[in-house]
Amino acid sequence: MVAHTPVAAGGDRTATARRRSGVGRQVVRLAILVAILAVVLYPLIWMIGTSFKSQEEIVNNIGLIPRRFTPGNFTEGWNNFDVSFGRFFLNSAMVSLLTVVGNMVSCLLAAYAFARLRFRLRRFWFAIMIGTLLLPGHVLTVPQYILFRKLDMVGGPWPYLPLVLPQFLATEAFFVFLMVQFMRGIPRELDEAAKIDGANAYGIFRYVILPLSRPALVTTAIFSFIWTWNEFFRQLVYISDLDAYTVPVALTLFIDSTSQSAVGPMFAMSLLSLLPVFLFFVAFQRMLVEGINTSGLKG
Repeated sequence: MVAHTPVAAGGDRTATARRRSGVGRQVVRLAILVAILAVVLYPLIWMIGTSFKSQEEIVNNIGLIPRRFTPGNFTEGWNNFDVSFGRFFLNSAMVSLLTVVGNMVSCLLAAYAFARLRFRLRRFWFAIMIGTLLLPGHVLTVPQYILFRKLDMVGGPWPYLPLVLPQFLATEAFFVFLMVQFMRGIPRELDEAAKIDGANAYGIFRYVILPLSRPALVTTAIFSFIWTWNEFFRQLVYISDLDAYTVPVALTLFIDSTSQSAVGPMFAMSLLSLLPVFLFFVAFQRMLVEGINTSGLKG
């Protein structure tokens, strides 16, 4: 046993060195992840701190953490206008939910046609639809505005019509493409089995495709809600009445020509505007990941 002691001691030193090396690598990785997380979360932390700062601290840009907490920014921001800020939240919620319903229904039907039905020039029209993804959204704003203006839909009794109506016409090519890719992953043997049982194209859609398309529908709903809730430019173009303002448009009312008016209340309301998106994402996070993973499959 005395003869094997140096070998055993050397093996112990080697194992200890390996463990220390592994711990060192883990510490370095953890430090890198913490640094990246700090950079990513810095804007959010800065906004949270600014929402509780006084006007003087905001102007002087004193640190991240407010020296004197000013929770009155939330009350002032909520009641800063003739219309309560809650009205703007309701307007954004209505537009976002209608957009979600429109995209889910229209894009699902369009995707079913491209993925499962046979008709002339199907590949051509699908290529045209994919080509629209290359067009910046702002390029379409002017012709769309002219079209809705000629149809007398701008500034009417319901100013959200130009924002909601296109979503019921499958204009979001990204969601159509996502659902097409998902449906291509559904075995066609299921369609053949449904045809043997006497199902037509509608029956296949109702009893086969629709129940299996839940992950793709949830993904469409989440992205539609987030993008619409945060959208600013199109809502600014079509909405001119204060009572009809959505949250992104209403936030611009806090800034006057000097760009220093009611900054604290503006950041307080900006912080509140993040809550619906955050809660919506957390509630459907698992389904979102499942939908993104399965939508990349190809049949």
